[in-house]
Amino acid sequence: MQELARALGAKIREQRKAKGLSQDRFALMCGAGGSYMGLIERGEVNITVEKLYQLALTLECDPASLLPDLIES
Repeated sequence: MQELARALGAKIREQRKAKGLSQDRFALMCGAGGSYMGLIERGEVNITVEKLYQLALTLECDPASLLPDLIES
C-alpha cells in the first residue's frame, strides 16, 4: 500500500508543479499545513477520498486524474 501512496503523492506533486504552485502556497490554498502536504507528496500518509477531492478541486482537475495506475503485487 505504501507504493500506492507514493505514486499518488507523485501525481499530486506533478500536477501542483504544472500549475506553478509552491508546496507551501498549494497547502495554504487547500487549508493544510506545508509539512502535511510534504507527507502527502512523499507518500508517507494515506489521504481520505474527501482530501483527494479537495486537492483536485484546488488543482482544477478530475480527482481520477490524480490516481496512479493499478499496481500489481
